[in-house]
Amino acid sequence: MKILLLGRGGQVGWELQRSLSLLGEVVAVDFDAADNPDGMCGDFTDLAGLAETVRRVQPQIIVNAAAHTAVDKAEGEPEVAKLINALAPATLAGAATELGAWLVHFSTDYVFDGSGSQPRQETDATSPLSVYGRTKLEGEQAVASTPKHLIFRTSWVYAARGGNFAKTMLRLAGEREALTVIDDQVGAPTSAELLADVTAHALRAAIANPQLAGLYHCVAGGETTWYGYCQYVLAQAQALGWTLKVGPARVSPTTTASYPTPAQRPLNSRLNTAKLQSAFGLQLPDWQQGVARMLTEISGKL
Repeated sequence: MKILLLGRGGQVGWELQRSLSLLGEVVAVDFDAADNPDGMCGDFTDLAGLAETVRRVQPQIIVNAAAHTAVDKAEGEPEVAKLINALAPATLAGAATELGAWLVHFSTDYVFDGSGSQPRQETDATSPLSVYGRTKLEGEQAVASTPKHLIFRTSWVYAARGGNFAKTMLRLAGEREALTVIDDQVGAPTSAELLADVTAHALRAAIANPQLAGLYHCVAGGETTWYGYCQYVLAQAQALGWTLKVGPARVSPTTTASYPTPAQRPLNSRLNTAKLQSAFGLQLPDWQQGVARMLTEISGKL
């Protein structure tokens, strides 16, 4: 089985190279053609090039781990965000339909308006607040047009590789005398490693049972705020022996309104994962487990 993976260099794409290798031959491409096998196109602003890459590879599975994820920047370049987040996935959906291939796509809690306090289900009405959210929703709708699709909505993604919230907090905790962190946005920090493993597991099951195609929410168990997340990270880091100027007790909570940004953030990023766990026989670990593992992995490497 041949698998075309797009967005190889991102946090999720990097982990997918590992997890998908158990299912078949992975042809992994990224934005820069010079870094791709045979100069294949992985540039999501080049729709014709993407379609040609699919034709050349002739995959049985297409996995899209690429996206325009600069939420605030997207507000100033909506056309580029739409091209990458909506039109490129639509191109992949057309190619997948033509080949009869599976198409896997990753989306976001930003398709919701962040209201309420209950975890959102897949059937709940969408109402994005930002260009990023709107274009990601358009991408979902395009991918859903091809019969063999798996769409995973997730939130607060991090990985040991690359930048993330935890690393930023650790850096600031080593430089400053106190920290102030938002405490009215609620979600579940979710590791790229977990997403990649769930993807491979779900793909294997869906290939055997195509009725499993569809939209699923995939986040780690439990919930926290950015403030709670920061406190946990600092406490774990201290337990690992890191020297920090700021510990959990010197972090103060604040509101989203105190930090205005070009793009409006959802206050409620909770996602209900019951459908995913039931369909694929999974038990998703609590968010603390993945964060603790990531901190151990990067310990001494900041």
